[in-house]
Amino acid sequence: MFNLFKKRLDLFPSRYISKLCLALLLLSGNVAAMSDQALFEHARDAYAKRNELALAEDVNQLNEQQYILAPYAAYWLMLLRLDQAENAEVQAFLTQYADMAFVDRLRGEWLKKLGKKQEWSLFFEHHQNFKRADTAVECYALYGKSQLEHQDVATQVKKIWLSSADLSSSCTPLFDAMQQAGVLSTSDIWARLRLALHDGQLNVAKSIISRLPSFDKNNLQLLDVAKQTPKLLLTNKTVTVKINNKKTALKTPSFKARDDIEVNLYALDVLARSNIDDAVAVNLQLQQQWSKPDAAFAWGRVAYHAARKHHPQALEYYAKAHEASLDKEQLAWMARAAMRAHHWDVLLEAISKMSAEQQQEGAWRYWKGRALKEKSILVEANKILGPLSTERHYYGWLALEELDSVMNSPQLQYTPSEIEVTAIASQPAIKRAFELQKLDMRWEAKAEWVWATRDFDDKQLLAAAEYAQRQKWYDVAISTADNTKQLHDFNLRYPIPYRDLFRAAAVNENVDEAWIYGLTRQESRFMHYAKSGVGASGLMQLMPATAKWAAQRMGLSDYTHDMIHDLKFNVGIGTYYMRYTLEVMNGQAVMATAAYNAGPSRARRWVADEPLEAAIYVETIPFGETRSYVQKVMANAQIYAPRLGLPVQSLKARMGTVPGRITSEVILADVE
Repeated sequence: MFNLFKKRLDLFPSRYISKLCLALLLLSGNVAAMSDQALFEHARDAYAKRNELALAEDVNQLNEQQYILAPYAAYWLMLLRLDQAENAEVQAFLTQYADMAFVDRLRGEWLKKLGKKQEWSLFFEHHQNFKRADTAVECYALYGKSQLEHQDVATQVKKIWLSSADLSSSCTPLFDAMQQAGVLSTSDIWARLRLALHDGQLNVAKSIISRLPSFDKNNLQLLDVAKQTPKLLLTNKTVTVKINNKKTALKTPSFKARDDIEVNLYALDVLARSNIDDAVAVNLQLQQQWSKPDAAFAWGRVAYHAARKHHPQALEYYAKAHEASLDKEQLAWMARAAMRAHHWDVLLEAISKMSAEQQQEGAWRYWKGRALKEKSILVEANKILGPLSTERHYYGWLALEELDSVMNSPQLQYTPSEIEVTAIASQPAIKRAFELQKLDMRWEAKAEWVWATRDFDDKQLLAAAEYAQRQKWYDVAISTADNTKQLHDFNLRYPIPYRDLFRAAAVNENVDEAWIYGLTRQESRFMHYAKSGVGASGLMQLMPATAKWAAQRMGLSDYTHDMIHDLKFNVGIGTYYMRYTLEVMNGQAVMATAAYNAGPSRARRWVADEPLEAAIYVETIPFGETRSYVQKVMANAQIYAPRLGLPVQSLKARMGTVPGRITSEVILADVE
């Protein structure tokens, strides 16, 4: 009978076999006969169901069988027991599994428990070993220091406080104590309220308001009006709101009290997000009512939204806000508006106002060097562009070209030996990572891999990347090779798997194969099972609706949703859509890449009235994710071209020029 069942198993996909075995073994009650993997999956299910008794039994058996992932089951059991566990038991566990990837996560949860109970001596003994970034733990640490050691923690507290993020409730005791002690002043509370409001975090803002007893309760109601109908609030004397299901007329805010002003500024910000011209008109009417600092702040917000919308008068609005203290994003968009208008002096001014940290970002080093070059200040420009040109990223490639150098295929600086690769493969942590990967525990697998390679030098990183690539774990191979500092292997950073598939698709759709590889590397890093948070799937991260639409246009009448996971179909549909976006964008690859990520209508919306250098078009894409995406895809394609034996050209030539709005609209009308 068993032999017959075993033969029938061959008919099932391998991913179902362990679950079938598990179900049968559970039905027979023969848990001890499970395979290591089946028993581990049983333990994982027990943890998910918070079945401590079943999990404890599984842990014992996994330990007896010396399964490589047994420590993970023990970790899950400790998490379930953590609230009741004695401190000595937790300490012993941390010591026993000190070399495991999960140990710091457990330490963090235990520190939160200790912090909540204010067991400060033990907390600080173990806090020094905590390596992860966790705001809740940090808040407990600062609270403990202020209570136990009476240390001056004001600077650190304010750094956490001045954020629009919805912070952990673990921070509340710290903030309460700091407010009571005067460390968090009323000005600090107003500052965070303004930050939350203008970052669109209305719920966070309302929680902050609870610390301001002077905030009028009617204004609390009016914040919701400001979010929904900002122009109505700013231009009328009264508005109607629902309170306890009854319509109530409320006076709109004046410009006298601080809470009135913040509501009005928030309303103006919301209005500017949707309609710049209305926001400008309303703001001009309000000039006599704002104080001088508030007027500058208001223009700063209008200018920021105008720049993101590529409004032609954005720089004029920035000029009106010259006395305001502009934040990081406002300065970035002042710079982008200036480069779009070719106002190099204003671009340099915006960069000069950035923090030292922001100025060191690759983008602003490149554009500062570029602006200086445009002004013929060549010595100073080259002082910036020279060092930047040695860095291996998009802005480094652009800087290299500004120095009149064309990037050829990067030479392989180091290739790991077989002995080095074997040494990596034999490490227990590496083995655990691959075992987790086999079980589709991909987040844990990557965490284990990162932990295993955290202290590797360049040679070890390249050996690890080589081993991952041989196992077809391409995304991990790429990220590991990307982490090297001095020694590099661009074959590992830019692999060419599925070559026959991509070459055939490139020929079939008449699309640049380097561009296909560049886009796929960015989309999925060649992992066919990749799935995004919004539902995109496969190597080319196709959205279901896009795949269905493309399949219909291609005449595939038998299309089903499951086909999106088929490698050949996924690449075929993806390259078809790439060709479509390229045709719609009149052959402009940068615009087509933006369209692939954010949609054709947005890509069109971002063009200027006049032809625009593609690098400026990309830099002024309003969505940070799409901006980074396009930069990386184009840089990837630039590197892939020589690897694939295709003609070498400069990155600027590959990106080209984005046609002006009038020309684009004529061409697009013809296509559509």
